Amino acid sequence: MKRSQAEVLREYGPFPGVENVHGVSYDGQRVWFASGDKLNALDPVTGRTLRSLDVAAHAGTAFDGQHLYQIAEDRIQKIDPQSGRVLATIPAPGGGGDSGLAWAEGTLWVGQYRERKIRQVDPQTGAILRTITSDRFVTGVTWVDAELWHGTWEGDQSELRHIDPQSGAVLESVTMPAGASVSGLESDGGDQFFCGGGNSGKIRAVRRPRPAGKRPAGGAGK
Repeated sequence: MKRSQAEVLREYGPFPGVENVHGVSYDGQRVWFASGDKLNALDPVTGRTLRSLDVAAHAGTAFDGQHLYQIAEDRIQKIDPQSGRVLATIPAPGGGGDSGLAWAEGTLWVGQYRERKIRQVDPQTGAILRTITSDRFVTGVTWVDAELWHGTWEGDQSELRHIDPQSGAVLESVTMPAGASVSGLESDGGDQFFCGGGNSGKIRAVRRPRPAGKRPAGGAGK
């Protein structure tokens, strides 16, 4: 397993009125982050919060190219990002113990914190399609370039982990600085991860490790 230290490129926040950053997602222009009773849109270039949606937002956040998905207690909400209207809900697989959320392969991927699992879920019914087991608490979840990554957070130490989506084996680990927790996790599709910082109220942009000989792609927030 390859190990490295995280390179923090930028910190955003803390934000006015935000005590905790939970889920994090990216729609190609804005970083969306959950703060309990709101979903907030952040411009990663300027660091400004552009707008907020009044929806319950207690854990992971995802974007499918058109709609936002947000964990609220024991359910997953499908949300219109323009109006903030909840269009549909499905049960969350952890029944309230869910953490991260990602969209890939036409399905949702849900982290379960204390269960140390990632579930692939049918976005229409909530049916569990696949279960991946981790040996650490699972926080945020994201896919990028066919790679599955998840965050961990135990005590004051967090990591970003690239895992095999079939076996759950850890292929690569990126250690965050002490005290820099990872709640939500999202890729910008290029050379950065956006990491929710839990009760720090911050979001951190972290450089994504690249295979040897492959040049990084330009990303937002640089």
